[in-house]
Amino acid sequence: MADTPASAARSRLVLASGNAGKLAELQAMLADLPLEIVPQRELGVGDVAETGGTFVENALIKARHAAAATGLPALADDSGLIVDALGGAPGLYSARYAGTPTDDAANNAKLLAALDGVPEQRRSARFYAVIVLLRHADDPQPLIAEGAWEGRILTAPRGHHGFGYNPVFLDPLHGLTAAEMAPARKNRLSHRAKALQQLRERLATLTS
Repeated sequence: MADTPASAARSRLVLASGNAGKLAELQAMLADLPLEIVPQRELGVGDVAETGGTFVENALIKARHAAAATGLPALADDSGLIVDALGGAPGLYSARYAGTPTDDAANNAKLLAALDGVPEQRRSARFYAVIVLLRHADDPQPLIAEGAWEGRILTAPRGHHGFGYNPVFLDPLHGLTAAEMAPARKNRLSHRAKALQQLRERLATLTS
């Protein structure tokens, strides 16, 4: 018998992102949950303007947009790179730091230029992520989790995995950039992994 709308909503979850790199990471991290994870693009949902003033606000905007368009629970993240020597930049504007359309190489080049001459001990940075889960578009109690990945910015890119600022972000504990790590390893250490870990038990309740 075909699923009713209610049962479909319990078993399916829309990922509110058009970023291919993020989608691949999130789908890998959620693969063991008994949910059908569907990127919003597969359901005909496009991106929405991220007009919030904080990571949380932007994640909520994206999740509400996807949930309203599909009638499904929605998961959205907003994340960025925070560099202490730059006063927190690129921050909310990480994806479009060098302008639009987004260009990872250009973003990295601009970041390294901004840090030119900054000594190693002052190049501390962190990847930060907020992940929001809405059970429906008008959910008054969104589930919100956050995670941070501490590191520092190198003077030149290293590695070929991942996307975004991965080639210039060094994890000092492992001596590797995010781009030098195998995806499975990165997905255990990253800011998104830490935020998702906080949501896993709650996500599982969608199928109960």
